[in-house]
Amino acid sequence: MDRIDVLRAFVTVGNESSFTKAADKLQLSPQLISKYVSRLEENVGIRLFNRTTRKVHLTEAGLRYFQRAQQVLDDFDDLDSQLSDLQDEARGLLRVSAPVSFATSHLARLINDFRKAHPHVNVDLQLNDRKVDIVEEGFDIALRIGKLKSSSLIAKAIIPIQLVFCAAPAYLAKHGTPTQLEELVNHQLLSYSYMEKTPFWPDGNQAMISNNGDVLVQSAIEGAGITLQPTFICAEAIKSGKLTMILSEFTPEPLGLYAVYPHRKLLASKVRTFIDFLDGYFGTPPYWDRLID
Repeated sequence: MDRIDVLRAFVTVGNESSFTKAADKLQLSPQLISKYVSRLEENVGIRLFNRTTRKVHLTEAGLRYFQRAQQVLDDFDDLDSQLSDLQDEARGLLRVSAPVSFATSHLARLINDFRKAHPHVNVDLQLNDRKVDIVEEGFDIALRIGKLKSSSLIAKAIIPIQLVFCAAPAYLAKHGTPTQLEELVNHQLLSYSYMEKTPFWPDGNQAMISNNGDVLVQSAIEGAGITLQPTFICAEAIKSGKLTMILSEFTPEPLGLYAVYPHRKLLASKVRTFIDFLDGYFGTPPYWDRLID
């Protein structure tokens, strides 16, 4: 008697609260399902279900066993999916959501290289800094920057995202270079509108607020004020001397770039292949950070 078949029968009965419904779902006879569950109870030496004429209910021990058994089945199905992916070539349309500034600066080459390696995958890349609803809006994967909160989605960390304070040399020559965070309130600040409230960035004196980091960096280059931006946007300007990093000792903890997708079970080959391609592509540290090390 296959242990996986037994576990699958047990978990399905637990989900359906019925031997008959479980049998219909697995396309097996109710007698065989009952036999599987009885054999499992004999093996573990404990009753897993309380049975009535109408329904079956998990016992306390059965509930604990059910939760672990469900995880075992998920892992087993995920392993099967991975093995299938090794045989099946990635193909189809891959729908990706990504942040605007990161995508415009760093995703074109990656996607071109990805398609060279996997020519049967076409990519629909949609740029948006808001957090899209992956399932509702039909995306296969979303790239997100930040500190992710717990959710039902699966997230894989790709690279750290470093933030730096910076301003044009001409602005600092005219207004002075702050040496403490408290001094920022006396300066013209160029703020990212999606930035979460943080002790590193004061509320007052916002000379400019925008939902696009490229605009803020360009404004800083023009001498409009001080901004706090990820290095993937401003590293080139810092290297060329158009911007100067300041307050380095007060640099916030890095954020992260994450690949987020709805589930890991039966993950499509095109999605898994893209995630694997992302991993390590930008280098460690990312190539833009090496410009200013």
